[in-house]
Amino acid sequence: MSLQSELNKIGGFKNLELLAKQVVEGFIAGMHKSPFHGFSAEFAEHKIYNQGESTRHIDWKLFAKTDKLYTKRYDDETNLRCHIVLDNSASMHYPKVESFSIQDLNKVGFSVLASASLMQILKKQRDAVGLSIYSNTYDYYAPEKGSDRHHLMLLDQLSKAVSNTSTSASTETYTYLHEIAEKIHRRSLIFVFTDMFQTTTEDDKLFEALRHLKHNKHEVVLFHVFEGNKELQFNFDNKPKRFIDVETGEHIDLYAHNIKENYTNAVKAFFDDIRIKCGQYRIKYVEADITKGFDSILTTYMIERQKFL
Repeated sequence: MSLQSELNKIGGFKNLELLAKQVVEGFIAGMHKSPFHGFSAEFAEHKIYNQGESTRHIDWKLFAKTDKLYTKRYDDETNLRCHIVLDNSASMHYPKVESFSIQDLNKVGFSVLASASLMQILKKQRDAVGLSIYSNTYDYYAPEKGSDRHHLMLLDQLSKAVSNTSTSASTETYTYLHEIAEKIHRRSLIFVFTDMFQTTTEDDKLFEALRHLKHNKHEVVLFHVFEGNKELQFNFDNKPKRFIDVETGEHIDLYAHNIKENYTNAVKAFFDDIRIKCGQYRIKYVEADITKGFDSILTTYMIERQKFL
């Protein structure tokens, strides 16, 4: 059964865990055509053997099939701590969708399914995961744990985030990032899903907060979430339209074609500035276009995990 048909069947995120499993399975299948070709699809229960380790737990049956040494992983092993940060401000609920499908996700829906997919891999890897969700307030926090009960609790919070839209015009992302940074005490890999829109436009404060996330030797990955067709390319027909700021409620009436060139140039400069500042602060920047699927998210995780351990 395809991911699309399953989405249609269960009606959006009523079974987020099932959708996440299918996203991960599709990604693993595609790894045979990727730079991770040599990475075993059975990685969920194994880790690569490092010279000098005890040979006691080597899986010799897997060695016979792959000609590579892997050791079995057990339930009490936790090699990585990961914290996922989800921006659930009003702008993340663009574009408006009536019912979720793989072709019809808004920014928060994409981020939720991407987060659940990361959690699925982390669970299989016996790694600990925590979650923070913020909008106009710091809505939710859970520390990093690896139990099944904890995993289900986080999935429930992610599912709720899709329908919980902030009605406040105030989003001060940097405030909540500072609070999150103070809560994460042990070295962790931190994934931040945000569209980088905030009503308070003091970029220095935002990047100072992102840098705060890196204290205690944390590694930070910023997934810059956007809708590429409309928000980046401004592909609207040339009929008069009212454009409304979902954060503030302010609006402007205009013909899209009249401003398209200026708009796309301004957005490109905005993206370039974010990318450059992330480089200066040693934060990994990843474009997360919701129209292009989840492979870039999961590939980034695979790369960062290998670097982190």
